[in-house]
Amino acid sequence: MTSIKSLRWLMRKKSGLSDGGKSSFKIRQLPFMAVLCTVMLFIVYRTTKYQYHQEEIDKRWSFWGQPKVYPATSEKLKGLPRGIIHADSDLELRPLWSRSGLRSKANVYSNRNLLAVPVGIKQKQNVDVMVQKFLRENFTIILFHYDGTVDGWWNLGWSSKAIHIVAQNQTKWWFAKRFLHPDIVSIYDYIFLWDEDLGVEHFSPSRYVKIIKQEGLEISQPALDPNSTEIHHRITIRARTKKFHRRVYERRGSTRCSDSSEGPPCTGFVEGMAPVFSRAAWYCTWHLIQNDLVHGWGVDMKLGYCAQGDRTKNVGVVDSEYVFHKGIQTLGGSGHRMSKVSNLQRTTKRQSGTGIDVRTEIRRQSTWEFEIFKERWNEAISQDKSWVDQRRIRKMHDTKHVTI
Repeated sequence: MTSIKSLRWLMRKKSGLSDGGKSSFKIRQLPFMAVLCTVMLFIVYRTTKYQYHQEEIDKRWSFWGQPKVYPATSEKLKGLPRGIIHADSDLELRPLWSRSGLRSKANVYSNRNLLAVPVGIKQKQNVDVMVQKFLRENFTIILFHYDGTVDGWWNLGWSSKAIHIVAQNQTKWWFAKRFLHPDIVSIYDYIFLWDEDLGVEHFSPSRYVKIIKQEGLEISQPALDPNSTEIHHRITIRARTKKFHRRVYERRGSTRCSDSSEGPPCTGFVEGMAPVFSRAAWYCTWHLIQNDLVHGWGVDMKLGYCAQGDRTKNVGVVDSEYVFHKGIQTLGGSGHRMSKVSNLQRTTKRQSGTGIDVRTEIRRQSTWEFEIFKERWNEAISQDKSWVDQRRIRKMHDTKHVTI
C-alpha cells in the first residue's frame, strides 16, 4: 500500500516538473515573438513607403497627372534609360546663356495660359492692343503670320517676347493642328485660339480665367457685344444682366431653343472666332481637327463632344468679359467664318488670265470641306461600335426620371 502511494506521489511530481518546463519555455518565447513582430511591421512600413514613392514618380512622369502607361511604341525608346526621356515640351523662350548662379535653378511654370492668333500686317494695330492686354496677365503669345510678313512687327516693344510662325496663305486651323500639339502646350491651363479682329476694350484675361475656373467651363468664349459688326449665332450675344450663360432660348424662326435642347446652336456651343479650351478639352479638340480640312468648317458644332462631360454644363459664354467682333472680311463674304487667309486671298479681283474669283473659290472649298467633315463623322460613328453618344444616354436617363 505504501509503495503504491509512493509511486503516485512520484508521478504527480514528475507531471508538475513537466508543466513548469512548458511554462518557462513559453515565457522565453515572448521576447522573440515581440522582436519578430517588430521586424515584420518595419518591413511592411518600408514596402508601403517604397510603393508610394514609386507612384509619385509615375505621376510626375504622367502627362495628365495619371499613372504613366507606356504604349507599344515605347519599344522605340528602349535604348534610353527611363529617367532621361522628356515626352512633352512648351512654347517658352529660353535665353542663350544665363548667370552661373541661375543655371541650376529649374524653371517652374504655373498658372500659364496661351494666346494664339493668326495675324496679317493690316490688323497690326488691333493685334497690338490685344497682345498688350494678355502679356500683362502672364500669357504666352504665339502669332501665326498668314501673309508672310514678319519684319513689320519688330518695332512693337513686345514683339521679341512672342513666338512668330510664318506660312503663306494658311488658315488658323492649319496652324493649330501643326504647332499646338497637346504635348507642346501641356503646361498651359487654357488655350485661347482667337481671330485677329476682336476688340478687347471690355475684356480682362485674368477675370475671364477666374470665371471659367469657378464655373467649370472646359470650352468657352467671351460674349459678343450686341453692336458687333458680324454675329452669326444668338447664343454668342452678350446678356447684359448675367455673368455667363450656357444656353439660349429662341421661339422664332426655324431654330427652336428651350430647356429640352441638347446641343448647338442652343446650348453646348461656342463659335470659331474666339474659343477658349482647357488643357483636357484641347487635347480632345486637337484630335478632332482634321489635318487636311484646313478651313475647319463644322468643327464648332462638334466641340461639345470634347467638353469632358455634359456639354450643357461644361460649355458656356462669358457675358461679363466680352469682345467686339469687327467682322473684317478675310474669307470670301459674310457667313460662316472659321479661318483667316492672306491679303492675296482676300482680294476679289480676278487673277490675270485665269478668270478665277479667289474669294468665291475659297468659299466653295470651305463648303466642300464641310460636307467631307460630316461624311467622316457619320462614317466614324457607323464603324466604331463601342462609341456611345452621351447626349442620348442623358436624355434617356432624364426621361426615366420624369416617368418615375
